[in-house]
Amino acid sequence: MQGNPTVLEHLQRLLNNELMARDQYMAHANQFKDWGLDKLHERLHHEMEEETEHAEAIMERMLFLEAEPDMNGQEQANVGHDVASMFRNDLQVEYDVARALKEAIAVCEQAQDYITRKMLLQLLDDTERDHAHWLEQQLRLIDMVGVENYIQKQMA
Repeated sequence: MQGNPTVLEHLQRLLNNELMARDQYMAHANQFKDWGLDKLHERLHHEMEEETEHAEAIMERMLFLEAEPDMNGQEQANVGHDVASMFRNDLQVEYDVARALKEAIAVCEQAQDYITRKMLLQLLDDTERDHAHWLEQQLRLIDMVGVENYIQKQMA
């Protein structure tokens, strides 16, 4: 089934975003593991897996719509140097992804591609309610209890 070219452009952009987010979460998860912050490693590894699932869903849809996903167009990951900067960088990625998802959903609506729209709505829900919300909570906790106390709770 031939896909709408504008929808496919947005799907490619979203794929690039998800791949970059995956790589950034992977880098942060491994940094946390190296620092002995096992709880944060576990959570960010989970986030990395979910970003991979998002990328796979987008790729599957692109292939169904007879497009060839480009795996080489992703932006560079913005790896932080401490817990708070890592969370801020990850949160910015989630905000950017949410904005791109909303744009793509509107394009799907206009193109009457309701199947792609439904898939993207699921990704948006996961992006906003799980990923971004959790990161906002962590930054709020750091502000409330201080980074040292926060980090102490993240050790095994």
